[in-house]
Amino acid sequence: MLKILLPTIMLVPTIWAVPTKHLWSTALSYSLIISLTSLTWLKASAESGWSFLNPYMATDPLSTPLLALTCWLLPLMILASQNHTASEPSSRQRTYITLLTSLQIFLIMAFGATEMIMFYIMFEATLIPTLVIITRWGNQTERLNAGTYFLFYTLAGSLPLLVALLLLQNSTGTLSLLTLQYAPSLQLSSFADKLWWAGCLLAFLVKMPLYGAHLWLPKAHVEAPIAGSMVLAAVLLKLGGYGMMRMMIMLEPLTKELSYPFIIFALWGVIMTGSICLRQTDLKSLIAYSSVSHMGLVAAGILVQTPWGFTGALILMIAHGLTSSALFCLANTNYERTHSRTMVLARGLQMVLPLMTAWWFIASLANLALPPLPNLMGELMIIISLLHWSWWTIALTGAGTLITAGYSLYMFLMTQRGPLPAHIMSLDPTHSREHLLLALHLLPLILLITKPELIWGWTA
Repeated sequence: MLKILLPTIMLVPTIWAVPTKHLWSTALSYSLIISLTSLTWLKASAESGWSFLNPYMATDPLSTPLLALTCWLLPLMILASQNHTASEPSSRQRTYITLLTSLQIFLIMAFGATEMIMFYIMFEATLIPTLVIITRWGNQTERLNAGTYFLFYTLAGSLPLLVALLLLQNSTGTLSLLTLQYAPSLQLSSFADKLWWAGCLLAFLVKMPLYGAHLWLPKAHVEAPIAGSMVLAAVLLKLGGYGMMRMMIMLEPLTKELSYPFIIFALWGVIMTGSICLRQTDLKSLIAYSSVSHMGLVAAGILVQTPWGFTGALILMIAHGLTSSALFCLANTNYERTHSRTMVLARGLQMVLPLMTAWWFIASLANLALPPLPNLMGELMIIISLLHWSWWTIALTGAGTLITAGYSLYMFLMTQRGPLPAHIMSLDPTHSREHLLLALHLLPLILLITKPELIWGWTA
């Protein structure tokens, strides 16, 4: 565990020590070495399920894929941001990379924590670098508004979680994940118990975000710079799903008064946010709403609480992390050339950038869950476990997948096909940096087809 965490922490002094001309190449190569080393986590799983144990941190089949995804994303964010921050003074560039690195440190400690309070503290700590990145490096004046939304939604959701955890500590005497699963399950009889149950899950449902508590997400995504959007879509939303899976084991037995409304909200959100996507004019906003729709499926899969639901949720989280991050990178390459995120103003780009269209095509197909990609595998497992729970859900999930296919194709056709608008005179050619960035997003996704058990979680 420390062989990844310590080099990541030491990346911060390195960034401030290297000369400016070597800043990006050093940060990139260093973080790539860390991310390649982190892949060793994927191979070890002890008999107990926990491995790489030390008193505070450990990995198990649930956290390992998310940890590997976190480490994989830092070099990609550095690659994507290079052009975006090129005009800024060196000290600001260093601050920017330092914030991204600190985000990775907090995320490794959050996913690796064996203690619920440590997880809670790191869960909250990721808020600060993200907030600074959005409010300092965002594109428009709306970014302060977006930062306020982001901060208050997350804080309002996670304060009940802290109280719930302290109550749990009082009743069971421990908050260690290694022992909590063996603690006797609490009988949720009184009204206060039900409030405690809701408090445990509220923070994660806001972070996911569940439809109804999702308003911060499109704002934060649209205003954030490219690295902010990437880390939000790929890893920070997954903190919600991960926390829910960890808490769900302790919340047995579920009462139907509590879990039904949340499942229905999640499934209704899949349809609603999908329909919103069909009417978006702003490219980044469309991708952000599609994240809400995918995470609604994940929330439903976790709340049903079957092994298939959990597995499908984890697979979909990893696959969605890579896919939506790639889509944000593609949207950013368009934005850097046309300086507009409005889809009507920047269309027909296949004529000018044909190779980018190939990446757009693969990423859009991954977004609509093309077989045999992991996206489809995750969605199918969740849909089957929901169908087993109640066959009425097939109407909601079926409509949801149909709309997803609709807006993914709409996004691809709108940006790539059709005549080139007259006002686009000359565009920069694509750089090998951008092709490498997209290859590093989509190759892991395609390679996971061959060995999906890496991301199966506990059922493997």
